[in-house]
Amino acid sequence: MKVCFAASMGGHLEEIEQLKALCGIYDSFLITEKNDFQHVAMGRRTYFLPHLNRKEKGFLPAFFRLFVTAWKILREERPDYVISTGALITYPVSVVAKIMGIRVIYIESFARIDTLSMTGKLMYPIADLYIVQSRHLKERYKKAIYGGCIF
Repeated sequence: MKVCFAASMGGHLEEIEQLKALCGIYDSFLITEKNDFQHVAMGRRTYFLPHLNRKEKGFLPAFFRLFVTAWKILREERPDYVISTGALITYPVSVVAKIMGIRVIYIESFARIDTLSMTGKLMYPIADLYIVQSRHLKERYKKAIYGGCIF
């Protein structure tokens, strides 16, 4: 079995890093954003996508290019699962995965206690398994399962 881990930089990447032990069990790789501050190696390969800000000029064309890049990576790697903690770059990866028949697991941020994040709202309808880290969110979103705190 092969697993794709996908997370934007910062806290999302720190959260996905908590699953690093799975890299020793499954063939895996990481898709994240290119940045100068963090370097996380998970699995046998890391793909770096450009960091995008949805408020910047030129966001929309760059965002659509992420779908093309995700398609190329997933077509080459052929994972069985995509596990994501968000945010922006992981949505195109997850949508493409879903189209390709790859199962998608989304873990909502531990910081989200009362409401879903923007990425969480987008991922809710497409995730095959939707994990929350707050019991309160589990009560509000029937599809979600409570997985406890990832840290």
